[in-house]
Amino acid sequence: MAEIEQDLAQLEVLCKQLYETASTEQRSQAEKALVSFTNSPDCLNKCQLLLERGTSAYAQLLASTTLTKLVSRSSTVLPLEQRVDIKNYVLNYLASRPKLPTFVTQALIQLLARITKLGWFDSQKDDWVFRNVIADVTKFLQGSVDHFVIGVQLMSQLVSEMNQPDTVRPLTKHRKIASSFRDTLLYEIFNMACKLLGQASKEGVDYNDENKHSLMTQLLRLGHNCLTFDFIGTSTDESSDDLCTVQIPTGWRSAFLDFSTIHLFFDLYKALPPSLSPLALSCLVQIASVRRSLFNNPERAKFLTHLVTGVRGILENPQSLSDPNNYHEFCRLLARLKSNYQLGELVKVTDYQDVISLIAKFTVQSLQVWQFAPNSIHYLLTLWQRMVASVPYVKATEPHLLEVYTPEITKAYITSRLDSVAIIQMDDGMDDPLDDTGMVQQQLDQLSTIGRCEYEKTCALLIQLFDQSAQEYQKSIQANTTGIQLSIQEGRLTWLVYIIGAVIGGRVSFTSADEHDALDGELVCRVLQLMNLTDAKLSQAGSEKLDLALLSFFEQFTKIYLGNQVQKSSKLYRTLSQVLGLQDESMVLSVFIGKIITNLKYWGRSEPIISKTLQLLSDLSVGYSSVRKLVKLEAVQFMLSNHTSAHFPFLGVNGTLSINDMRCRTTFYTALGRLLMVDLGEDEDRFDTFMMPLTTAFEYVGAQLANGDKGAVWNEAETKRTLIGLARDLRGIAFAFNTKVSYMMLFEWIYPAYTPILLRAVELWYHEPAVTTPILKLMAELVQNRSQRLQFDVSSPNGILLFREASKMLVGYGSRILTLGDIPKDRIYPMKLKGVSVCFSMLKAALSGSYVNFGVFRLYGDSALDQALQMFIKLLLSIPLTDLLDYPKLSQSYYALLECLAQDHMGFISGLEPSVFLHILSSISEGLTALDTMVCTGCCATLDHITTFLHKRLSKTNKKHANSSQENESFPRILEVPPEILQQMLSTVLNIIMFEDCRNQWSMSRPLLGLILLSEDYFAELRQSIISAQSSEKQEDMHNCFKNLMEGIERNLRTKNRDRFTQNLSVFRRDVNDSLKTTSSLGVTISSTDMMS
Repeated sequence: MAEIEQDLAQLEVLCKQLYETASTEQRSQAEKALVSFTNSPDCLNKCQLLLERGTSAYAQLLASTTLTKLVSRSSTVLPLEQRVDIKNYVLNYLASRPKLPTFVTQALIQLLARITKLGWFDSQKDDWVFRNVIADVTKFLQGSVDHFVIGVQLMSQLVSEMNQPDTVRPLTKHRKIASSFRDTLLYEIFNMACKLLGQASKEGVDYNDENKHSLMTQLLRLGHNCLTFDFIGTSTDESSDDLCTVQIPTGWRSAFLDFSTIHLFFDLYKALPPSLSPLALSCLVQIASVRRSLFNNPERAKFLTHLVTGVRGILENPQSLSDPNNYHEFCRLLARLKSNYQLGELVKVTDYQDVISLIAKFTVQSLQVWQFAPNSIHYLLTLWQRMVASVPYVKATEPHLLEVYTPEITKAYITSRLDSVAIIQMDDGMDDPLDDTGMVQQQLDQLSTIGRCEYEKTCALLIQLFDQSAQEYQKSIQANTTGIQLSIQEGRLTWLVYIIGAVIGGRVSFTSADEHDALDGELVCRVLQLMNLTDAKLSQAGSEKLDLALLSFFEQFTKIYLGNQVQKSSKLYRTLSQVLGLQDESMVLSVFIGKIITNLKYWGRSEPIISKTLQLLSDLSVGYSSVRKLVKLEAVQFMLSNHTSAHFPFLGVNGTLSINDMRCRTTFYTALGRLLMVDLGEDEDRFDTFMMPLTTAFEYVGAQLANGDKGAVWNEAETKRTLIGLARDLRGIAFAFNTKVSYMMLFEWIYPAYTPILLRAVELWYHEPAVTTPILKLMAELVQNRSQRLQFDVSSPNGILLFREASKMLVGYGSRILTLGDIPKDRIYPMKLKGVSVCFSMLKAALSGSYVNFGVFRLYGDSALDQALQMFIKLLLSIPLTDLLDYPKLSQSYYALLECLAQDHMGFISGLEPSVFLHILSSISEGLTALDTMVCTGCCATLDHITTFLHKRLSKTNKKHANSSQENESFPRILEVPPEILQQMLSTVLNIIMFEDCRNQWSMSRPLLGLILLSEDYFAELRQSIISAQSSEKQEDMHNCFKNLMEGIERNLRTKNRDRFTQNLSVFRRDVNDSLKTTSSLGVTISSTDMMS
């Protein structure tokens, strides 16, 4: 007994150290000790003793959280009686100690909710022992205020817990529990919450009383949790607030048809203090989003009328909206008016004209006080954007009045953004909205639709404001003004250029008139004239934000007016011709290319401008018609002839960009490669001329590395930087050269002259991913048979030579990266796994490119293939299985390579050591349950190839005249792998097909037949155990399901037999799901799932 007391005292000390001490080391040691405590066998008893005798709240918290972990474990489930005892003990504990610290009470309530959810289908003597929630809660509701709050918290946490998917158990298990809870208890809980809120509202509550305030908070949270429940299992992303429909069950109709619920929450909003009223508005947001099909048309019209009346009441008395949380929730509520109801329905509401006027006034005021709640503006703009977009489809005769109010919204947005510039310039501590490019882009997308309503007024306003700002700007430049005044003018013009680009991008072909195109022309002329003005002063100084806005404008213009989208007779081009002399698309492209060259020349130090400029160049080089027009331009020919750091400083090695930012060079050379390809043909002289700067750079790197190897003086930093740039440049060119002729020019240029330099660099700087990653990615691109470009002549050895180089690179890098010692967890991906992932992609591309006959390597004693495959195995064995799935790029490249090997190189896999083969099978087993569908599908295909190979070889060895080839001799080695691994995979695949949301059923079906044929005895046992686990009335149905699954299936893996099995499996899955749909079999489903997992 004394020993237990000592242990408890020690635990209390550890808890205090964990939560109170300032020493990181002491806290870390306490955490390790407490982790070992949670894994100890007597943990359960000690938790109970800690709750009973613990003197500190932290000890009670430890006991609560540890018990929650114990009941949540899927590997070792506590007996039913023990879980019932824990539940009853905790309920009594809370009842006898209502004034525990909040965090302890919350932890105990979390434990009760978890134990209730996980035991939802557990029964004892025909009684669902964990479902008597209402009875348990009622006892608390009849007690003191503290007890009452605990009772409401219990319901609220239970609803939240039921709505939260489990990270350990299958999603289908969670959905079955959640659906059953929804059908049996949720509506009753929601009604209880509304009833209690109504009583509190009528009686009046003293909100200064902390207990009463806490009670109302919990009641509102309970109501909100009920309304945000995932009723149909859509698992919506909470970060997305668009088009959210609340799928209220039909059985809840009565709660919304008498309108008392909607009035209750509007009344609560008016009565509650600002600390609570946002929760009432959150509930109203959900109520406004109730699915349309819950009502018929007259009912929906009445419901909408009550909703709009409530909104009107808030707008007429907006005092509470001065609270930012109230304001934000109210903006969300306004957005839901249009996301869930049609404009044709809104205009028929009696108060529509008054309400739309109030909403417009509220929106204008909100836009003018832009710094108050910038994140809420999105919802108001969403409302107006959706209303304007609906105008062409409105059939109602009632006026929508958008033509009256929308110009006011547009004007308020534009003028408020312009006014913000001066305020921000004067106040250094204030955030500039232009710095948040994501939010600016989102708002501009919305304005692009809003501004197109009454477009003449929008353009007139923009032209007036632009001319005014441009004249001021021009005067400032001529007077050599600097400082704040110039910055203010540049900031105003930046907003105007962004907005002009947005409204041009909002052009919709079927609603655009010629007059609108002419107006676009007026706007475009002004932006291009401004560009000439800013470019003229770039040699002294420039505005990065203004140039980014110009690039955004070009992007929108390109999308709408370049290419085949718009007829060349558009009035826009007439205006451009009259004002600027730009008569056609080619001349406009010439202006764009001029701006691209200017940016690349003067903005080498600005990564955002360089990357956006190069993206624009890349986009222009993709279009079939535009790329041919581009090539004819002198500026483009200049770029193709002068792509050096002298003309484009960002290509230099003197550090205008950081090493990480040099990746934009790949984009640049991809675009140049596409432009060069248009007229290149077989002109090798032109290709050599184009490659001259790269040839010079390679010669320099080669000479420097040779000096380094000899021990002579060499510039390592500059050599590295030159090489990184070269690798990125060449990868861009290799990506663009997707024809046989162009690729062969590049291949003959790089091999054999420069590939040794790349290999030497990887061997030298293997521990520096900034160098190795670009080189490995270049090699991966070179071996990629893109557009069938790697079609070598029948007498050419180039395919084999190319693979040899890839093999050398893989072995050279792999053998050295394996020598790195322990790498910290936070550095393991950039230091090692990223390079390994690229190596896997490179090997996969080479093996599946169909340009090498790999049989010749063994035939002629060439070890290139064998060395590459052996290195793959060494790299694989150096990576923990968990890392393979934790890093998405690594898992995708690994499983794609593994599928390729299983398809074409089973001879190699079958010759591996049993332990290695087991490791590969284990990785496949893990991949079968991966969340990434591509990984899961790849694992199914790999497993199918392996089971097919095993089955064929087994069939042959069972024949008297078995072929004694080399493969057969090595075959017994993989037979040494324990059969349990294949049995486990059979169980996993069958489990997924029967009980989970199987997204790739066809892929899953292919290896399943092979697994069954390889483990027929185990399959018979598994089938029998599943059948016997069903209730007696369901056993025959399940027996028939399995019988029909194997109906007409022969003991072979021929295609016809496989297809028949796949068809049978579809019927089997449907029949099993039908059989398990009834409530009585739900518990059986879960138990069989647990048994098989």
